[in-house]
Amino acid sequence: MSSPASADPATAEAEAIADRLGHRFADPVLLTEALTHRSWCAEHGGVSNERLEFLGDAVLGLAVTETVFRSRPDHDEGDLAKIRSAVVSEDALAGAARSIGLGGVLLLGRGEVASGGRDKSSILCDAMEAVVGAVFLDAGHARSIEVVHDLLAEPIRVASLHPGDNDYK
Repeated sequence: MSSPASADPATAEAEAIADRLGHRFADPVLLTEALTHRSWCAEHGGVSNERLEFLGDAVLGLAVTETVFRSRPDHDEGDLAKIRSAVVSEDALAGAARSIGLGGVLLLGRGEVASGGRDKSSILCDAMEAVVGAVFLDAGHARSIEVVHDLLAEPIRVASLHPGDNDYK
């Protein structure tokens, strides 16, 4: 396996992302993998973020569900499901990714860079899921819940005001 980190001129920026997440990776290779899009791998080799994205999707769902369940005792099951759906949507996750500057440090192939991939919501959403998966593997459930809560506190607050108004799923 070739390491994308050696080809990444933005290592300092990746460390800045870790700072914005409030999580220092014990295994920085996990963060590098989370930032590596399949288009980069097609050109340079290495491991893409797709497996971490798969894991992160599940971790995000659980983290948001747990956060909403505990913080919104006044909402019924239907409202909780609507809140979770709005918060784990592509728009909300891409917004969180943009808020920490994730697009600027993604390892993308030339074609994705040329077509504006650094700001594509689908790519940002997938990368955000991969980053959450990386935090989960690096530090466990409790830490990943904290990171998700910090990243998504505002979307959770907004979605809780009027559950279902932004039902993306």
